[in-house]
Amino acid sequence: MSTIADGFKLSNQVFIPCMGLGTRQLQPNQQGRSLLNEAIRLGYRRFDTASAYGNEQIVGSVISQSGIDRSAFFISSKLWVTDRSRQAVTAAFEKTLKNLNTDYLDLYLIHWPETHGDPISWQSVNAGTWRAFEELYTSGRVRAIGVCNFLTHHLVPLLARASVPPMVNQLEFHPGYWQKSTVQFCQKQSIHVTAWNPTGRRDVMPDAQLEEIAKRHKVCVPQVALRWCLQHGVSVLPRTLNPADLPMYADVFNLRLSVREMAAIDALPLSCFSGLDPDRVSF
Repeated sequence: MSTIADGFKLSNQVFIPCMGLGTRQLQPNQQGRSLLNEAIRLGYRRFDTASAYGNEQIVGSVISQSGIDRSAFFISSKLWVTDRSRQAVTAAFEKTLKNLNTDYLDLYLIHWPETHGDPISWQSVNAGTWRAFEELYTSGRVRAIGVCNFLTHHLVPLLARASVPPMVNQLEFHPGYWQKSTVQFCQKQSIHVTAWNPTGRRDVMPDAQLEEIAKRHKVCVPQVALRWCLQHGVSVLPRTLNPADLPMYADVFNLRLSVREMAAIDALPLSCFSGLDPDRVSF
């Protein structure tokens, strides 16, 4: 990866940019609009939103008004847990398309596995939801389909029933919490991993080893975290409300971490976990 325009090929050969902007904190106001416009000006073309974020409309509006062809962008959104059923998916998808002012998505994701209750029940719900995703995919209205926050024991029953396997799994992935076993399982299954929260909130929980690596390369700790993700073959979705962070995030492509540095970061103790355990989180 040498520029923000580089990326990965998914299992269906769809190109996914290596870096995009996560919009979970983005508000549908002028500040949010300005941030999105600045990101586009700096070369960001991948934008990740969700029905639960309440900002699909402003993301779609800014992209539509950018003067740049829709095909240059990679837009992903997510199905919320209350719409996890074969019957509810189509209506939720149509609403997302309308909000984003587009007639297709580049990537549509199941937001959470929602595993409360009997395993047979949630596995069945996820399988039915996935069948509806497969129908959207085969119709050509979404270029790739995937999941978020699915661990190995969520993926195995889904894969057993899937005709079209997930192309992406969006996970919490950052130094100090990188879910190695799930990531390795995904890579063996040709499921591309995307990192949400890839910097791991190092602004509030600094780590001396990361700071030393950053100092050695004359960069900042978030840049080290992003580069570490990319060198693991994981695309990244950093998020911010500060436009000044955008060029800093994108300036990681001249940085190269050594094998020893990668191993040192891999070995960091558990830290900066969001607390959002897919098997325990409640909504």
